[in-house]
Amino acid sequence: MDWITDHVFKPYPELLIFLTIAIGFLIGRLHWKAIGLGAVTGCLVAGLFTGWLTDVEVNGTVKSVFFIMFLFALGYKVGPQFFRGLKRDGLPQVAVTLAVCLSGLAICWGFAEMLGYGPGLGAGLLGGALTQSAVIGVAQDAIAGLPGLSQDQVTAQQNLVPIGYAVTYPLGTVLCAILLANIAPRFLRSDLAADSRELAAELDAPADDPDLAEGYYEVVLRAYTAVNGLAGSTIEQIEQRERAAGRRIYLTRVRRDGKILDHDQQTVIERGDVVAVSALRHDLVEFDPVAAVGPESDDVELLGYQTEHLHVVASEKAQLGRTIAELRREPFMVGVFVDEVYRSGAEFPYRLTTRVERGDTLLLSGPERLVGPAARAIGKPVPTSFATDMTWVGLGIFLGGCIGIPALTLGGVPISLSTSGGALIMGLVFGWIRGKYPTFGNVPPGAQWFMDTLGLCAFVAIVGINAGPSFTSGLSQAGWGLLVWGAVATVAPLVVGLLIGHFVFRMRPPILMGVVAGAQTTTAAIGAVNEASRSQIPTLGYTIPYAAGNVLLTIWGAVIVALLG
Repeated sequence: MDWITDHVFKPYPELLIFLTIAIGFLIGRLHWKAIGLGAVTGCLVAGLFTGWLTDVEVNGTVKSVFFIMFLFALGYKVGPQFFRGLKRDGLPQVAVTLAVCLSGLAICWGFAEMLGYGPGLGAGLLGGALTQSAVIGVAQDAIAGLPGLSQDQVTAQQNLVPIGYAVTYPLGTVLCAILLANIAPRFLRSDLAADSRELAAELDAPADDPDLAEGYYEVVLRAYTAVNGLAGSTIEQIEQRERAAGRRIYLTRVRRDGKILDHDQQTVIERGDVVAVSALRHDLVEFDPVAAVGPESDDVELLGYQTEHLHVVASEKAQLGRTIAELRREPFMVGVFVDEVYRSGAEFPYRLTTRVERGDTLLLSGPERLVGPAARAIGKPVPTSFATDMTWVGLGIFLGGCIGIPALTLGGVPISLSTSGGALIMGLVFGWIRGKYPTFGNVPPGAQWFMDTLGLCAFVAIVGINAGPSFTSGLSQAGWGLLVWGAVATVAPLVVGLLIGHFVFRMRPPILMGVVAGAQTTTAAIGAVNEASRSQIPTLGYTIPYAAGNVLLTIWGAVIVALLG
Protein backbone atom coordinates (compact mmCIF):
# COMPACT_ATOMS: atom_id res chain seq x y z
CA MET A 1 0.00 0.00 0.00
CA ASP A 2 2.86 2.39 0.77
CA TRP A 3 4.35 1.76 -2.68
CA ILE A 4 1.01 2.48 -4.39
CA THR A 5 0.56 5.63 -2.32
CA ASP A 6 4.07 6.93 -3.02
CA HIS A 7 4.12 6.08 -6.74
CA VAL A 8 0.48 6.51 -7.77
CA PHE A 9 -1.72 8.50 -5.41
CA LYS A 10 0.66 11.19 -4.13
CA PRO A 11 2.07 12.12 -7.56
CA TYR A 12 -1.37 11.77 -9.18
CA PRO A 13 -4.03 12.62 -6.57
CA GLU A 14 -6.63 12.99 -9.34
CA LEU A 15 -6.59 9.18 -9.66
CA LEU A 16 -7.40 8.83 -5.98
CA ILE A 17 -10.37 11.20 -6.41
CA PHE A 18 -11.94 9.08 -9.15
CA LEU A 19 -11.25 5.82 -7.31
CA THR A 20 -12.94 7.30 -4.24
CA ILE A 21 -15.96 8.40 -6.30
CA ALA A 22 -16.28 4.90 -7.77
CA ILE A 23 -16.19 3.30 -4.30
CA GLY A 24 -18.57 5.94 -2.96
CA PHE A 25 -21.22 5.30 -5.60
CA LEU A 26 -21.03 1.58 -4.84
CA ILE A 27 -21.51 2.27 -1.12
CA GLY A 28 -24.38 4.61 -1.98
CA ARG A 29 -26.33 1.76 -3.55
CA LEU A 30 -26.77 0.08 -0.19
CA HIS A 31 -30.33 0.56 0.96
CA TRP A 32 -33.11 -0.85 3.08
CA LYS A 33 -36.57 -0.50 1.53
CA ALA A 34 -36.84 3.14 0.46
CA ILE A 35 -33.98 4.29 2.74
CA GLY A 36 -30.43 4.34 1.47
CA LEU A 37 -27.13 6.04 2.18
CA GLY A 38 -27.05 7.70 -1.23
CA ALA A 39 -24.07 8.58 -3.39
CA VAL A 40 -23.10 11.70 -1.43
CA THR A 41 -22.74 9.94 1.92
CA GLY A 42 -21.11 6.99 0.16
CA CYS A 43 -18.46 9.27 -1.35
CA LEU A 44 -17.82 10.95 1.99
CA VAL A 45 -17.37 7.60 3.76
CA ALA A 46 -15.14 6.35 0.93
CA GLY A 47 -13.11 9.58 1.07
CA LEU A 48 -12.58 9.32 4.83
CA PHE A 49 -11.35 5.75 4.37
CA THR A 50 -9.04 6.37 1.40
CA GLY A 51 -7.74 9.57 3.01
CA TRP A 52 -6.97 7.73 6.26
CA LEU A 53 -5.32 4.93 4.30
CA THR A 54 -3.14 7.06 2.00
CA ASP A 55 -2.64 10.38 3.86
CA VAL A 56 -2.86 12.30 0.55
CA GLU A 57 -3.70 16.01 0.42
CA VAL A 58 -5.82 17.24 -2.53
CA ASN A 59 -5.51 20.84 -3.71
CA GLY A 60 -8.28 23.04 -2.32
CA THR A 61 -8.90 24.75 -5.67
CA VAL A 62 -10.11 21.46 -7.16
CA LYS A 63 -12.54 21.05 -4.27
CA SER A 64 -13.84 24.60 -4.71
CA VAL A 65 -14.43 24.16 -8.46
CA PHE A 66 -16.67 21.14 -7.92
CA PHE A 67 -18.55 22.77 -5.04
CA ILE A 68 -19.28 26.09 -6.74
CA MET A 69 -20.43 24.17 -9.82
CA PHE A 70 -22.79 22.10 -7.66
CA LEU A 71 -24.31 25.11 -5.91
CA PHE A 72 -24.98 26.94 -9.17
CA ALA A 73 -26.67 23.83 -10.60
CA LEU A 74 -28.75 23.44 -7.43
CA GLY A 75 -29.96 27.03 -7.61
CA TYR A 76 -30.59 26.74 -11.34
CA LYS A 77 -32.77 23.66 -10.83
CA VAL A 78 -34.93 24.99 -7.97
CA GLY A 79 -34.99 28.68 -9.00
CA PRO A 80 -38.48 28.75 -10.58
CA GLN A 81 -40.03 26.90 -7.63
CA PHE A 82 -38.18 29.00 -5.05
CA PHE A 83 -39.59 32.27 -6.38
CA ARG A 84 -42.98 30.69 -6.99
CA GLY A 85 -43.09 29.77 -3.29
CA LEU A 86 -42.99 33.46 -2.41
CA LYS A 87 -46.42 33.90 -4.00
CA ARG A 88 -49.57 33.73 -1.94
CA ASP A 89 -50.58 30.14 -2.68
CA GLY A 90 -47.14 28.87 -1.71
CA LEU A 91 -46.77 30.87 1.51
CA PRO A 92 -48.19 28.24 3.92
CA GLN A 93 -45.62 25.71 2.69
CA VAL A 94 -42.85 28.32 2.90
CA ALA A 95 -43.98 29.19 6.45
CA VAL A 96 -43.67 25.55 7.55
CA THR A 97 -40.27 25.39 5.85
CA LEU A 98 -39.09 28.48 7.72
CA ALA A 99 -40.27 26.97 11.01
CA VAL A 100 -38.38 23.72 10.35
CA CYS A 101 -35.18 25.45 9.22
CA LEU A 102 -35.12 28.11 11.91
CA SER A 103 -35.87 25.66 14.73
CA GLY A 104 -33.20 23.33 13.32
CA LEU A 105 -30.62 26.12 13.35
CA ALA A 106 -31.57 27.18 16.90
CA ILE A 107 -31.44 23.62 18.25
CA CYS A 108 -28.08 22.81 16.64
CA TRP A 109 -26.61 26.09 17.85
CA GLY A 110 -27.90 25.46 21.37
CA PHE A 111 -26.52 21.91 21.48
CA ALA A 112 -23.14 23.05 20.11
CA GLU A 113 -22.88 25.75 22.81
CA MET A 114 -23.97 23.31 25.53
CA LEU A 115 -21.46 20.66 24.46
CA GLY A 116 -18.61 23.11 23.84
CA TYR A 117 -18.34 22.36 20.11
CA GLY A 118 -16.42 24.78 17.95
CA PRO A 119 -17.61 25.99 14.53
CA GLY A 120 -16.37 22.81 12.83
CA LEU A 121 -18.31 20.24 14.83
CA GLY A 122 -21.26 22.61 15.21
CA ALA A 123 -21.59 22.98 11.44
CA GLY A 124 -21.12 19.25 10.97
CA LEU A 125 -23.89 18.59 13.48
CA LEU A 126 -26.21 20.96 11.62
CA GLY A 127 -25.40 19.53 8.18
CA GLY A 128 -25.83 15.91 9.24
CA ALA A 129 -28.83 16.29 11.53
CA LEU A 130 -30.73 18.40 8.99
CA THR A 131 -29.45 16.20 6.11
CA GLN A 132 -28.03 19.06 4.02
CA SER A 133 -24.72 18.10 2.42
CA ALA A 134 -24.03 21.58 1.04
CA VAL A 135 -23.44 22.81 4.60
CA ILE A 136 -20.02 21.16 4.51
CA GLY A 137 -18.58 23.40 1.82
CA VAL A 138 -20.28 26.62 2.94
CA ALA A 139 -19.16 26.09 6.54
CA GLN A 140 -15.58 25.32 5.52
CA ASP A 141 -15.47 28.52 3.46
CA ALA A 142 -16.84 30.50 6.42
CA ILE A 143 -14.31 28.96 8.82
CA ALA A 144 -11.48 30.05 6.52
CA GLY A 145 -12.62 33.66 7.03
CA LEU A 146 -12.77 33.59 10.84
CA PRO A 147 -10.34 36.08 12.42
CA GLY A 148 -7.77 35.13 15.03
CA LEU A 149 -7.20 31.54 13.90
CA SER A 150 -3.90 30.16 12.69
CA GLN A 151 -3.80 28.10 9.51
CA ASP A 152 -3.47 24.90 11.55
CA GLN A 153 -6.53 25.83 13.62
CA VAL A 154 -8.52 26.64 10.48
CA THR A 155 -7.59 23.28 8.95
CA ALA A 156 -8.46 21.43 12.16
CA GLN A 157 -11.89 23.08 12.36
CA GLN A 158 -12.55 22.51 8.66
CA ASN A 159 -11.75 18.81 9.01
CA LEU A 160 -14.21 18.50 11.89
CA VAL A 161 -17.12 19.54 9.65
CA PRO A 162 -17.25 16.32 7.58
CA ILE A 163 -16.59 14.23 10.69
CA GLY A 164 -19.62 15.70 12.48
CA TYR A 165 -21.65 15.29 9.29
CA ALA A 166 -20.58 11.66 8.76
CA VAL A 167 -21.56 10.73 12.32
CA THR A 168 -25.00 12.37 12.31
CA TYR A 169 -26.22 12.14 8.70
CA PRO A 170 -27.03 8.40 8.35
CA LEU A 171 -29.12 8.29 11.53
CA GLY A 172 -30.72 11.63 10.65
CA THR A 173 -31.84 10.29 7.27
CA VAL A 174 -33.27 7.10 8.77
CA LEU A 175 -35.10 8.92 11.59
CA CYS A 176 -36.60 11.46 9.20
CA ALA A 177 -37.90 8.71 6.90
CA ILE A 178 -39.31 6.57 9.73
CA LEU A 179 -40.93 9.50 11.53
CA LEU A 180 -42.72 10.88 8.45
CA ALA A 181 -43.67 7.55 6.87
CA ASN A 182 -44.68 5.56 9.93
CA ILE A 183 -44.85 7.41 13.26
CA ALA A 184 -46.30 10.85 12.47
CA PRO A 185 -49.30 9.54 10.47
CA ARG A 186 -50.32 7.39 13.46
CA PHE A 187 -50.23 10.38 15.81
CA LEU A 188 -52.30 12.34 13.31
CA ARG A 189 -54.65 9.32 13.00
CA SER A 190 -54.05 9.15 9.31
CA ASP A 191 -53.93 6.20 6.95
CA LEU A 192 -51.58 7.64 4.35
CA ALA A 193 -52.67 5.24 1.62
CA ALA A 194 -56.39 5.87 2.15
CA ASP A 195 -55.93 9.64 2.56
CA SER A 196 -53.84 9.78 -0.62
CA ARG A 197 -56.51 7.90 -2.58
CA GLU A 198 -59.18 10.24 -1.22
CA LEU A 199 -57.13 13.32 -2.10
CA ALA A 200 -56.41 11.97 -5.58
CA ALA A 201 -60.13 11.47 -6.17
CA GLU A 202 -60.82 15.06 -5.06
CA LEU A 203 -58.17 16.49 -7.36
CA ASP A 204 -59.27 14.57 -10.46
CA ALA A 205 -62.47 14.14 -12.40
CA PRO A 206 -62.98 10.34 -12.36
CA ALA A 207 -64.24 10.27 -15.98
CA ASP A 208 -61.25 12.18 -17.33
CA ASP A 209 -58.15 10.69 -15.72
CA PRO A 210 -54.80 11.39 -17.41
CA ASP A 211 -52.72 9.13 -15.19
CA LEU A 212 -50.50 6.43 -16.58
CA ALA A 213 -50.15 3.08 -14.87
CA GLU A 214 -47.11 0.86 -15.17
CA GLY A 215 -47.20 -1.13 -18.40
CA TYR A 216 -50.23 0.86 -19.52
CA TYR A 217 -50.32 2.94 -22.73
CA GLU A 218 -52.68 5.83 -22.22
CA VAL A 219 -52.68 7.24 -25.76
CA VAL A 220 -53.67 4.69 -28.42
CA LEU A 221 -53.88 4.80 -32.21
CA ARG A 222 -56.30 2.50 -34.12
CA ALA A 223 -57.77 2.26 -37.63
CA TYR A 224 -61.44 1.58 -38.45
CA THR A 225 -63.47 1.29 -41.64
CA ALA A 226 -66.37 3.77 -41.62
CA VAL A 227 -69.56 1.83 -42.31
CA ASN A 228 -71.78 3.17 -39.51
CA GLY A 229 -72.60 6.57 -37.97
CA LEU A 230 -69.57 8.69 -38.97
CA ALA A 231 -70.37 8.82 -42.68
CA GLY A 232 -71.65 12.21 -43.78
CA SER A 233 -70.09 14.22 -40.93
CA THR A 234 -66.99 16.41 -41.07
CA ILE A 235 -63.98 15.58 -38.91
CA GLU A 236 -64.62 18.73 -36.86
CA GLN A 237 -68.26 17.75 -36.22
CA ILE A 238 -67.28 14.26 -35.12
CA GLU A 239 -64.61 15.52 -32.72
CA GLN A 240 -66.91 18.20 -31.30
CA ARG A 241 -69.62 15.61 -30.58
CA GLU A 242 -67.13 13.50 -28.67
CA ARG A 243 -65.80 16.48 -26.70
CA ALA A 244 -69.35 17.31 -25.71
CA ALA A 245 -69.64 13.75 -24.38
CA GLY A 246 -66.44 14.25 -22.35
CA ARG A 247 -64.19 12.14 -24.61
CA ARG A 248 -60.95 13.14 -26.34
CA ILE A 249 -61.11 11.30 -29.67
CA TYR A 250 -59.46 12.61 -32.85
CA LEU A 251 -59.41 11.53 -36.48
CA THR A 252 -55.80 12.01 -37.50
CA ARG A 253 -55.67 10.40 -40.98
CA VAL A 254 -58.07 9.21 -43.68
CA ARG A 255 -57.68 6.69 -46.52
CA ARG A 256 -60.19 6.80 -49.37
CA ASP A 257 -60.21 4.51 -52.41
CA GLY A 258 -56.80 3.20 -51.42
CA LYS A 259 -55.16 6.64 -51.18
CA ILE A 260 -54.34 8.68 -48.06
CA LEU A 261 -56.12 12.04 -48.20
CA ASP A 262 -54.61 15.44 -47.57
CA HIS A 263 -57.46 16.26 -45.20
CA ASP A 264 -58.45 19.11 -42.91
CA GLN A 265 -61.09 19.62 -40.22
CA GLN A 266 -63.81 20.21 -42.85
CA THR A 267 -63.20 16.92 -44.67
CA VAL A 268 -66.42 14.87 -44.82
CA ILE A 269 -66.08 11.19 -43.91
CA GLU A 270 -67.62 8.90 -46.52
CA ARG A 271 -68.82 5.35 -46.16
CA GLY A 272 -65.92 2.96 -46.73
CA ASP A 273 -63.21 5.41 -45.65
CA VAL A 274 -60.54 3.97 -43.34
CA VAL A 275 -59.87 6.45 -40.52
CA ALA A 276 -56.98 6.58 -38.02
CA VAL A 277 -58.36 7.33 -34.55
CA SER A 278 -56.14 8.77 -31.79
CA ALA A 279 -57.59 8.78 -28.28
CA LEU A 280 -57.11 8.17 -24.58
CA ARG A 281 -57.60 4.45 -24.05
CA HIS A 282 -60.50 4.72 -21.61
CA ASP A 283 -62.27 7.20 -23.93
CA LEU A 284 -61.92 4.80 -26.85
CA VAL A 285 -63.35 1.92 -24.81
CA GLU A 286 -66.32 4.06 -23.78
CA PHE A 287 -66.79 5.25 -27.38
CA ASP A 288 -67.01 1.64 -28.65
CA PRO A 289 -65.61 2.38 -32.15
CA VAL A 290 -66.63 -0.94 -33.70
CA ALA A 291 -70.27 -0.09 -33.05
CA ALA A 292 -69.94 3.63 -33.77
CA VAL A 293 -67.62 3.47 -36.80
CA GLY A 294 -67.10 -0.02 -38.10
CA PRO A 295 -64.70 -2.96 -38.03
CA GLU A 296 -61.09 -2.43 -36.99
CA SER A 297 -58.37 -2.54 -39.64
CA ASP A 298 -54.64 -3.09 -39.32
CA ASP A 299 -53.56 -0.46 -41.85
CA VAL A 300 -49.79 -0.15 -41.38
CA GLU A 301 -49.34 2.78 -43.77
CA LEU A 302 -52.26 4.72 -42.35
CA LEU A 303 -51.10 4.24 -38.76
CA GLY A 304 -47.42 4.63 -39.56
CA TYR A 305 -47.34 8.42 -39.70
CA GLN A 306 -44.62 10.24 -37.83
CA THR A 307 -45.47 11.13 -34.24
CA GLU A 308 -43.56 13.52 -32.06
CA HIS A 309 -42.72 13.72 -28.37
CA LEU A 310 -41.70 17.30 -27.67
CA HIS A 311 -40.75 19.06 -24.44
CA VAL A 312 -42.08 22.61 -24.07
CA VAL A 313 -41.21 25.09 -21.31
CA ALA A 314 -44.36 26.95 -20.20
CA SER A 315 -43.86 30.68 -20.71
CA GLU A 316 -46.85 32.08 -22.63
CA LYS A 317 -48.69 34.39 -20.25
CA ALA A 318 -52.12 33.38 -21.59
CA GLN A 319 -51.60 29.75 -20.52
CA LEU A 320 -49.86 30.28 -17.17
CA GLY A 321 -52.06 29.53 -14.16
CA ARG A 322 -54.46 27.40 -16.16
CA THR A 323 -55.15 23.82 -15.13
CA ILE A 324 -54.20 20.82 -17.24
CA ALA A 325 -57.91 20.18 -17.77
CA GLU A 326 -58.43 23.72 -19.10
CA LEU A 327 -55.37 23.47 -21.31
CA ARG A 328 -56.57 20.22 -22.85
CA ARG A 329 -59.82 21.88 -24.00
CA GLU A 330 -58.01 24.51 -26.09
CA PRO A 331 -58.38 24.24 -29.90
CA PHE A 332 -54.60 24.01 -30.38
CA MET A 333 -54.55 20.84 -28.24
CA VAL A 334 -56.73 18.89 -30.68
CA GLY A 335 -54.91 15.59 -31.26
CA VAL A 336 -52.17 16.51 -28.76
CA PHE A 337 -51.73 14.90 -25.34
CA VAL A 338 -49.84 15.90 -22.18
CA ASP A 339 -47.80 12.82 -21.26
CA GLU A 340 -45.63 14.16 -18.43
CA VAL A 341 -44.98 17.32 -16.43
CA TYR A 342 -41.59 18.28 -14.98
CA ARG A 343 -41.12 20.84 -12.23
CA SER A 344 -37.85 21.86 -10.55
CA GLY A 345 -35.99 19.41 -12.77
CA ALA A 346 -37.99 16.36 -11.63
CA GLU A 347 -41.10 14.62 -12.90
CA PHE A 348 -44.16 16.06 -11.19
CA PRO A 349 -47.21 13.84 -10.51
CA TYR A 350 -49.68 16.17 -12.16
CA ARG A 351 -53.44 16.01 -11.79
CA LEU A 352 -56.16 17.54 -13.95
CA THR A 353 -56.40 20.38 -11.42
CA THR A 354 -52.64 21.04 -11.50
CA ARG A 355 -52.00 24.60 -12.65
CA VAL A 356 -49.28 25.23 -15.20
CA GLU A 357 -46.56 27.48 -13.78
CA ARG A 358 -43.84 29.43 -15.50
CA GLY A 359 -40.84 27.18 -16.00
CA ASP A 360 -42.82 23.91 -15.97
CA THR A 361 -41.81 21.50 -18.72
CA LEU A 362 -44.65 19.64 -20.44
CA LEU A 363 -44.05 16.59 -22.62
CA LEU A 364 -46.49 16.75 -25.52
CA SER A 365 -47.18 13.86 -27.89
CA GLY A 366 -49.17 13.53 -31.09
CA PRO A 367 -48.83 13.93 -34.86
CA GLU A 368 -45.82 16.03 -35.80
CA ARG A 369 -47.98 18.57 -37.69
CA LEU A 370 -50.05 19.23 -34.53
CA VAL A 371 -47.49 19.07 -31.72
CA GLY A 372 -45.34 21.97 -32.96
CA PRO A 373 -48.14 24.57 -33.05
CA ALA A 374 -49.45 23.39 -29.66
CA ALA A 375 -45.98 23.71 -28.13
CA ARG A 376 -45.57 27.26 -29.47
CA ALA A 377 -48.97 28.21 -28.02
CA ILE A 378 -47.84 27.05 -24.55
CA GLY A 379 -44.29 28.34 -24.49
CA LYS A 380 -40.86 27.55 -25.83
CA PRO A 381 -40.42 24.18 -27.58
CA VAL A 382 -37.21 22.50 -26.45
CA PRO A 383 -36.18 19.79 -28.92
CA THR A 384 -34.00 17.14 -27.33
CA SER A 385 -30.50 18.59 -27.18
CA PHE A 386 -27.39 17.57 -25.30
CA ALA A 387 -25.68 20.95 -25.80
CA THR A 388 -25.19 23.09 -22.69
CA ASP A 389 -25.05 26.88 -22.95
CA MET A 390 -21.69 27.20 -21.21
CA THR A 391 -21.66 30.96 -21.73
CA TRP A 392 -24.74 31.14 -19.49
CA VAL A 393 -23.28 28.72 -16.91
CA GLY A 394 -19.83 30.32 -16.81
CA LEU A 395 -21.22 33.85 -16.57
CA GLY A 396 -23.63 32.83 -13.82
CA ILE A 397 -20.92 31.23 -11.68
CA PHE A 398 -18.57 34.19 -12.23
CA LEU A 399 -21.17 36.80 -11.28
CA GLY A 400 -22.31 34.73 -8.31
CA GLY A 401 -18.77 34.41 -7.04
CA CYS A 402 -18.26 38.16 -7.40
CA ILE A 403 -21.32 39.10 -5.34
CA GLY A 404 -20.17 36.64 -2.67
CA ILE A 405 -16.76 38.25 -2.19
CA PRO A 406 -17.68 41.47 -0.28
CA ALA A 407 -17.95 41.00 3.47
CA LEU A 408 -19.61 42.92 6.28
CA THR A 409 -18.07 42.82 9.73
CA LEU A 410 -20.23 42.02 12.74
CA GLY A 411 -18.48 42.01 16.11
CA GLY A 412 -15.14 41.58 14.38
CA VAL A 413 -16.42 38.59 12.39
CA PRO A 414 -16.59 38.97 8.58
CA ILE A 415 -20.05 38.02 7.27
CA SER A 416 -20.39 37.28 3.56
CA LEU A 417 -22.11 34.92 1.18
CA SER A 418 -18.69 33.61 0.07
CA THR A 419 -18.15 32.65 -3.57
CA SER A 420 -20.11 29.43 -3.07
CA GLY A 421 -23.11 31.18 -1.49
CA GLY A 422 -23.04 33.77 -4.27
CA ALA A 423 -23.09 30.98 -6.87
CA LEU A 424 -26.20 29.52 -5.20
CA ILE A 425 -28.02 32.87 -5.27
CA MET A 426 -27.06 33.53 -8.89
CA GLY A 427 -28.13 30.00 -9.80
CA LEU A 428 -31.58 30.80 -8.37
CA VAL A 429 -31.77 34.00 -10.39
CA PHE A 430 -30.48 32.43 -13.63
CA GLY A 431 -32.84 29.45 -13.21
CA TRP A 432 -35.78 31.81 -12.71
CA ILE A 433 -34.77 33.86 -15.79
CA ARG A 434 -34.50 30.66 -17.83
CA GLY A 435 -38.00 29.64 -16.74
CA LYS A 436 -39.39 33.08 -17.60
CA TYR A 437 -37.57 33.49 -20.92
CA PRO A 438 -36.66 29.97 -22.12
CA THR A 439 -34.94 31.04 -25.32
CA PHE A 440 -31.37 30.75 -24.02
CA GLY A 441 -29.39 29.23 -21.18
CA ASN A 442 -30.16 25.59 -22.01
CA VAL A 443 -28.77 23.16 -19.44
CA PRO A 444 -30.12 19.70 -20.35
CA PRO A 445 -30.89 17.10 -17.67
CA GLY A 446 -27.63 15.22 -18.24
CA ALA A 447 -25.57 18.36 -17.68
CA GLN A 448 -27.64 19.26 -14.63
CA TRP A 449 -26.99 15.80 -13.19
CA PHE A 450 -23.25 16.13 -13.86
CA MET A 451 -23.00 19.54 -12.20
CA ASP A 452 -25.38 18.73 -9.35
CA THR A 453 -24.79 15.11 -8.35
CA LEU A 454 -21.24 14.55 -9.55
CA GLY A 455 -20.18 18.04 -8.49
CA LEU A 456 -21.31 17.43 -4.91
CA CYS A 457 -20.04 13.85 -4.80
CA ALA A 458 -16.59 14.85 -6.07
CA PHE A 459 -16.49 17.70 -3.56
CA VAL A 460 -17.36 15.53 -0.55
CA ALA A 461 -14.95 12.84 -1.76
CA ILE A 462 -12.13 15.40 -1.68
CA VAL A 463 -13.31 16.68 1.70
CA GLY A 464 -13.21 13.11 3.01
CA ILE A 465 -9.75 12.46 1.57
CA ASN A 466 -8.34 15.59 3.23
CA ALA A 467 -10.09 14.90 6.55
CA GLY A 468 -9.37 11.16 6.60
CA PRO A 469 -6.04 11.29 8.48
CA SER A 470 -7.65 13.23 11.36
CA PHE A 471 -10.93 11.25 11.43
CA THR A 472 -10.06 9.03 14.41
CA SER A 473 -8.83 11.88 16.59
CA GLY A 474 -11.74 14.09 15.54
CA LEU A 475 -14.29 11.42 16.39
CA SER A 476 -12.72 10.88 19.81
CA GLN A 477 -12.85 14.67 20.36
CA ALA A 478 -16.55 14.79 19.42
CA GLY A 479 -17.56 11.78 21.47
CA TRP A 480 -20.48 9.48 20.80
CA GLY A 481 -22.79 12.00 22.42
CA LEU A 482 -22.72 13.71 19.04
CA LEU A 483 -24.79 10.82 17.67
CA VAL A 484 -27.45 11.18 20.37
CA TRP A 485 -27.74 14.96 20.16
CA GLY A 486 -27.72 14.73 16.38
CA ALA A 487 -30.76 12.44 16.54
CA VAL A 488 -32.60 14.94 18.75
CA ALA A 489 -31.65 17.77 16.38
CA THR A 490 -33.15 15.78 13.50
CA VAL A 491 -36.45 14.95 15.14
CA ALA A 492 -37.26 18.21 16.95
CA PRO A 493 -37.55 20.47 13.84
CA LEU A 494 -39.68 17.82 12.12
CA VAL A 495 -42.10 17.83 15.06
CA VAL A 496 -42.25 21.64 14.95
CA GLY A 497 -43.11 21.54 11.24
CA LEU A 498 -45.74 18.84 11.71
CA LEU A 499 -47.46 20.72 14.54
CA ILE A 500 -47.56 24.04 12.65
CA GLY A 501 -48.67 22.41 9.40
CA HIS A 502 -51.41 20.38 11.09
CA PHE A 503 -52.83 22.81 13.67
CA VAL A 504 -52.13 26.21 12.06
CA PHE A 505 -52.47 25.58 8.33
CA ARG A 506 -54.69 22.46 8.48
CA MET A 507 -52.70 20.66 5.80
CA ARG A 508 -53.87 17.23 4.75
CA PRO A 509 -51.52 14.50 6.11
CA PRO A 510 -50.13 13.27 2.72
CA ILE A 511 -49.30 16.84 1.66
CA LEU A 512 -47.96 17.71 5.12
CA MET A 513 -45.54 14.77 5.09
CA GLY A 514 -44.23 15.95 1.72
CA VAL A 515 -43.88 19.53 2.95
CA VAL A 516 -41.85 18.56 6.03
CA ALA A 517 -39.67 16.12 4.05
CA GLY A 518 -38.95 18.90 1.55
CA ALA A 519 -38.22 21.44 4.29
CA GLN A 520 -35.48 19.17 5.63
CA THR A 521 -34.40 18.29 2.04
CA THR A 522 -34.47 14.55 2.81
CA THR A 523 -34.98 12.71 -0.46
CA ALA A 524 -35.06 9.33 1.30
CA ALA A 525 -37.96 10.56 3.44
CA ILE A 526 -40.20 11.51 0.51
CA GLY A 527 -39.40 8.13 -1.03
CA ALA A 528 -40.46 6.37 2.17
CA VAL A 529 -43.63 8.49 2.44
CA ASN A 530 -44.58 7.74 -1.17
CA GLU A 531 -43.97 4.05 -0.52
CA ALA A 532 -46.15 4.09 2.63
CA SER A 533 -48.94 5.98 0.85
CA ARG A 534 -48.63 3.85 -2.31
CA SER A 535 -49.00 7.11 -4.21
CA GLN A 536 -47.09 10.09 -5.59
CA ILE A 537 -49.57 12.50 -3.98
CA PRO A 538 -47.18 13.53 -1.11
CA THR A 539 -44.75 14.82 -3.76
CA LEU A 540 -47.24 17.62 -4.46
CA GLY A 541 -46.18 19.16 -1.14
CA TYR A 542 -42.48 18.50 -1.61
CA THR A 543 -41.26 20.78 -4.41
CA ILE A 544 -41.64 24.30 -2.96
CA PRO A 545 -40.30 23.38 0.54
CA TYR A 546 -37.43 21.44 -1.08
CA ALA A 547 -36.42 24.53 -3.06
CA ALA A 548 -36.68 26.87 -0.06
CA GLY A 549 -35.08 24.37 2.34
CA ASN A 550 -32.06 23.87 0.10
CA VAL A 551 -31.41 27.60 0.04
CA LEU A 552 -31.95 28.24 3.76
CA LEU A 553 -30.08 25.21 5.10
CA THR A 554 -27.13 25.88 2.80
CA ILE A 555 -26.90 29.46 4.09
CA TRP A 556 -27.18 28.15 7.67
CA GLY A 557 -23.72 26.61 7.16
CA ALA A 558 -22.21 30.11 7.23
CA VAL A 559 -24.61 31.38 9.89
CA ILE A 560 -23.76 28.72 12.49
CA VAL A 561 -20.03 29.29 11.94
CA ALA A 562 -20.57 33.00 12.63
CA LEU A 563 -22.62 32.19 15.75
CA LEU A 564 -20.00 29.79 17.11
CA GLY A 565 -16.93 31.61 15.77
